[in-house]
Amino acid sequence: MVASAEALRRRRAPRWLRVSADLARLTRIHRPIGIWLLLWPTLWALWIANAGLPPWRLLLIFGAGTVLMRSAGCVINDLADRNIDPHVRRTRNRPLAARRVSPHQALALFVVLVSLALALVLQLNRVTVQLSFVGAALTLSYPLFKRFFPLPQLYLGLAFGWAVPMAFAATLGGVPRIGWLLLLAAVLWAGVYDTIYAMIDRDDDLRIGVQSSAILFGDMDLMMIGTMQLMVLFALWLAGRALHFGLPWQGGLAVGAMLFVLQQWQIRHRDRAACQRAFNANQYFGLAIFIGLALQLRH
Repeated sequence: MVASAEALRRRRAPRWLRVSADLARLTRIHRPIGIWLLLWPTLWALWIANAGLPPWRLLLIFGAGTVLMRSAGCVINDLADRNIDPHVRRTRNRPLAARRVSPHQALALFVVLVSLALALVLQLNRVTVQLSFVGAALTLSYPLFKRFFPLPQLYLGLAFGWAVPMAFAATLGGVPRIGWLLLLAAVLWAGVYDTIYAMIDRDDDLRIGVQSSAILFGDMDLMMIGTMQLMVLFALWLAGRALHFGLPWQGGLAVGAMLFVLQQWQIRHRDRAACQRAFNANQYFGLAIFIGLALQLRH
């Protein structure tokens, strides 16, 4: 009944309003979990590079850039998958899959979003601009990697985490070793949460031939997720050790470790709804690390 009423309201709305709403849904702006998963490593990098609170200008540029590039990534991903998504239970009602938005409209939206992101990054130094082109290439190529690369979740992590070296470059004019270590942690963390996410679609992905780490790991999925969780924590511990961080940072890592244990408990039966909850809960891992970092660097 609720769905029928919603469909009726949609039919009565003007066409331009329906298309605008579908274009907004195409960017997943109504599901901000992806924004948070991109934003937390970016904030870690900005705080470490600035030894505390970064300039507001950098916060605004990287915050807005995160929203724009995450939205652009969603659009190009759905554009590439528009003939696959109708066969997947979770994605069949997306605007492109349901043919409510045309490929030309989606491509135009992608160009607008990337252009706005480019306008932001051009306010930064030359090294950051150069790194931004690598990030754009990662975003564009990720949908293709799902066709043949057995661990696309790690490639996604590289695309998601690329703002980390950009944040260091924007602050310091280059990327120190600690920046690459944080990028490694961000890539591995994406491997954790996106493998959990891939467990939701594993049956559909097997049927249509899409690659994922959940398929590659098979019945060893929980163990491999646990291994990556330990690697994330170890990489972050190494970063803190190199920076001579103390109890606040270690406290953040301890809370993060407990959250990882909770995720293992949630996904133990591989239930779709439980995996979705565990995926969403990763935003709190990022928050826990950030709080420990902010307390460590408070002045």
